[in-house]
Amino acid sequence: MSQTEIDGRFWLRIDGNSFAGSGRIELLEQIEATGSISAAARAMRMSYKAAWDAVDAMNNLVDAPLVVRQAGGAHGGGTALTEQGRKLVKHFRAAEQKHRRFLKRMGESLPPLGQPDSD
Repeated sequence: MSQTEIDGRFWLRIDGNSFAGSGRIELLEQIEATGSISAAARAMRMSYKAAWDAVDAMNNLVDAPLVVRQAGGAHGGGTALTEQGRKLVKHFRAAEQKHRRFLKRMGESLPPLGQPDSD
């Protein structure tokens, strides 16, 4: 018999609003890596508008911005994570790991499907 697994998504919410899940955090990581929302969007195979809307939604839910634009013209500028944005990524990934371990332990505590409970 196969071991039963528990699966679940991990999301942060602020005042009832969806704030950050793994996709948005990956977007922030891509922005950090590329210095560009458009390049981050391409790397994730999403539209620039969807990426910008996600960043804008996150920025609007916090006191200090997570992402800022940097002016610079045709060959300069771009987009960068703020210190607050880098902290969010770090804390989210740590919490996500704990969530995965929790789900794994929960799954390990369940009897295999089709077998009677030992209680």
